[in-house]
Amino acid sequence: MCGRFSLTVTEAELNLRFELEGGDAPYVPRYNGAPTQLLAVITGENPHRLSFYRWGLIPPWAMDISIGNKMINARAETITEKPSFRVPLYSKRCLVPSDGFYEWKQDELKQPYRIFVKNNPVFSMAGLWERWKSPEGELVESFNIITTEANSFMKPIHSRMPVILKPENERKWLESKDSHEIMELLTAYPPDLMDAYPVSKLVNSPRNEAEVIIRPIEMLM
Repeated sequence: MCGRFSLTVTEAELNLRFELEGGDAPYVPRYNGAPTQLLAVITGENPHRLSFYRWGLIPPWAMDISIGNKMINARAETITEKPSFRVPLYSKRCLVPSDGFYEWKQDELKQPYRIFVKNNPVFSMAGLWERWKSPEGELVESFNIITTEANSFMKPIHSRMPVILKPENERKWLESKDSHEIMELLTAYPPDLMDAYPVSKLVNSPRNEAEVIIRPIEMLM
């Protein structure tokens, strides 16, 4: 799964990288983005604006917002089998900008690692988004991140990883109407283009939000 990520580049870098013309809210770097928080996305509906949606997809038919807590990820292998994901897959796709995501190595120490793309200060993860209206009439826009089986680089850390899109495929992900083409994009990123380092267990708590979280452990000693 993918349950934490960071986006710490400057607003100018983000605007340049994704050809953005502004945002729906002030941009603030995030070191420990977590589910239920409002985080940056770029939707096919507004591809030149940075929007801030709640992490955890809430289907339109949901009776309660808490269902989103169980839908922070969508597995690429079964995404077309679940109505909650199948509908937005063909109509509401988004980019989730990031400069690193976190995973906990599957051993007794549960050491957190920050994983990133080499020579690429910011990349995008494939996501879905939805609009939900509460029984009281509140409108909530939400998203999730699509995951796939880990590549050879990630497997020693975790069995799953987010679908990271190559820059040349980002516009295709937002705009394509071809179901076959869309599904072809949901693959693991090339392992030789990725790197990682261990970080402090401060990342374990979403209450911790500071630059120290993204530092390698050896820098903290």
